[in-house]
Amino acid sequence: MKLCMIGTGYVGLVSGVCFSDLGNTVYCVDKDKNKIDLLNKGIVPIYEPGLEEILKRNSKQKRLIFTSDLNKAVANSDIIFICVGTPTKKNTNSADLKNVFKVVHQLKKIISKYKVIVTKSTVPVTTGDKIEKILIKLKRKKLVDIVSNPEFLREGEAISDFSYPDRVIIGTDSKKANIKMKSLYMPIIKKSSRYFNTSRKGAELIKYASNAFLATKISYINELANLCEKAGVDIKDISQGMGSDLRIGERFLRAGPAYGGSCFPKDTRALIDTANQFKTDLTIVKSVVSSNNNRKLLLTKRLEEILHGKLKNKTITFLGVTFKPNTDDMREASSIPMIKYLNKKNSNIRYYDPSGEKHEFKKLKNVEYYNDIKSACFNSDLIVLHTEWNDFKLLNFKKIVKKNKFKVFDMRNIYSPTKMKKLKIDYFGIGR
Repeated sequence: MKLCMIGTGYVGLVSGVCFSDLGNTVYCVDKDKNKIDLLNKGIVPIYEPGLEEILKRNSKQKRLIFTSDLNKAVANSDIIFICVGTPTKKNTNSADLKNVFKVVHQLKKIISKYKVIVTKSTVPVTTGDKIEKILIKLKRKKLVDIVSNPEFLREGEAISDFSYPDRVIIGTDSKKANIKMKSLYMPIIKKSSRYFNTSRKGAELIKYASNAFLATKISYINELANLCEKAGVDIKDISQGMGSDLRIGERFLRAGPAYGGSCFPKDTRALIDTANQFKTDLTIVKSVVSSNNNRKLLLTKRLEEILHGKLKNKTITFLGVTFKPNTDDMREASSIPMIKYLNKKNSNIRYYDPSGEKHEFKKLKNVEYYNDIKSACFNSDLIVLHTEWNDFKLLNFKKIVKKNKFKVFDMRNIYSPTKMKKLKIDYFGIGR
């Protein structure tokens, strides 16, 4: 098939590259010409393991085309995916859909023969209806069908998630569009995965409902971790005991920092906003958002307590600053408010992250990026294990810190408290 992906952000780029690897001809369109030039040179602007190799292979085979020419890409495609960003509007909880509607108005002027238009961007319920109203003349001429096809790609594991999806959600009541979409996804839904056709509004809500539920599991186990610390119980035992119940499941029951990233924060807020528009009170989701915001403050205070409130001139090293491993995504990462707070308290902050230096910290005077773990940790007063990159799972702290007295704050419970005690390392975990 011939596809057009509008937007080469995380969703558009990963989906476009992976669709081309299935044998489709894919046009990836972006108004940012510098970005298109880099992609045509095989330079990937995001950190996603394995993506660059697949991109180069399919570009060489001329199945993957990067362009700023929307007219040409749309004219040569059967299915058009809208993959632009839908961030939270400033000073509100609602999703900003201006980029989505801007694309739709452009398509209105271009389309002259039948196309399936797919919203892959995360959009609130009824967005598809609004798109259809804009394209009503094309709809009446039977030149378009509007479909919702939400993505469920995890950063750092996106290629595997695309190739072996838990489910493919297609929201449409058009038989013609549904046949095209099922044909497109057939190579991967054959692999024991599920293809689920529902209403367009149903598909839009499934995405938000899924992310809100996963965010709820994270906040729930984080709150239980607070109780475990007071009651002298290990949260890992609680997680394993709960997770072995198939009705609950073990995934997303790992205590740690507040959730962050490109999806959970904005999607929980947008779901609350949508519910308010329909005069429905989502009290559980509201509590999750509140709990997550409090989590950032709580762990910052915990760090301060570990150093007995003496933060001035203390050398504190963060190992990992991204919201999760195998990504360079810093959106709403807990490390940002923590490091900014410590900086105001005149601590000396060092950090190392396998995905490189972060612009979020460049303007902060006492915050310095190091190129390797050993240099970052040398002579530190406190090591903060913020992100569970594999690089941090087998560290000899005494060898790399080379200081008699130092502390370790393991925010991901990577290490065993018993073993750390035997090594005479002053160790602090989460919910332990």
